[in-house]
Amino acid sequence: MAGTMMAEPATVVVGIDTHADTHVAVALSNLGARLGCISVPTTVRGFAELLGWARGLGEVTTFGIEGTGSFGATLMRFLQDEKQLVVEVSRPDRRIRRQDGKSDPIDAEAAARTVLSGKATGIPKSGDGRVEMIRSLRVARRSALKARTQAANQLHALVITCPESLRSRLHPLAASALAQLVAKFRPGPMDGPEAAAKLALRHIGRRYVFLDAEIASLDGELDVLVAKAAPALLELVGVGTDVAGALLVAAGDNPERLGGEASFARLCGAAPLPASSGKTTRHRLSRGGDRIANNALWRIVIVRMRCDARTRCYVDRRTKEGLTKREIIRCLKRYVARDVFRCLEGVDEL
Repeated sequence: MAGTMMAEPATVVVGIDTHADTHVAVALSNLGARLGCISVPTTVRGFAELLGWARGLGEVTTFGIEGTGSFGATLMRFLQDEKQLVVEVSRPDRRIRRQDGKSDPIDAEAAARTVLSGKATGIPKSGDGRVEMIRSLRVARRSALKARTQAANQLHALVITCPESLRSRLHPLAASALAQLVAKFRPGPMDGPEAAAKLALRHIGRRYVFLDAEIASLDGELDVLVAKAAPALLELVGVGTDVAGALLVAAGDNPERLGGEASFARLCGAAPLPASSGKTTRHRLSRGGDRIANNALWRIVIVRMRCDARTRCYVDRRTKEGLTKREIIRCLKRYVARDVFRCLEGVDEL
């Protein structure tokens, strides 16, 4: 009598292509068969509809979402609250897009197949703790800094071309002192170039002063948040609030998702990549990763090269071995990434 084969229960993988107003999802079976496609609005009701649709097709194992840090952030948090496994899917390779075409269902199916193949295993940032608060404030601070720099450049440009009676008095002043002074100008009636220059300088000066106060306010809030999130990080040589904030944002509220220091170093673009061929064994600089976090590591290294005895000894030794300053900085950034990750590992909850 022939034995009876028991069919395995069907499992489902869902890939989601995210947008501002709608999300498109495609479901695949564990064998890769396409089970269906759905488009839902980016509302709580739409998210619930998507989850119910996926559960109706079988046991859902994984949701692969493209854009968990932007359009897919709210959907990701909704699914995580529903105890669903969510992984982050990178944008499809351009070569594949040229070959297969581009549409929302195609991208969603590509996301699902990436998950099914095992290539997508990255856990997205949770975005539900202090680091998310720090990220939001850093966005505001970064734009305020850019606007203040623009205002300073405009002030100096106007001073260079304004009438001599103004230029000789204002030209020697630094940006902050210049803004403070011109913000108090009283241009009077618009009867000549000098009055127009005074009015323009007053408006830009007041803008600079306002942005300066805005940046100072944000800095105060960030000092408190960063100190609470990772006090051990601030104790490292060369790490201040701004540098620590950049590294915390790169790691996210759940740094354990990275798995180890090597992953963190690669995330920051500080992990050397093998570039060997034949008899040549070498490594090259990683051009990927978070460039803001990479810059934060560079700033730490530069400070340590100036004032940290251990780092200066390392630089002297490696220089005698024939390494250039640029190569030494690359090595030091990798070591600093290790120190930073160890501080982040010791934090129970960010």
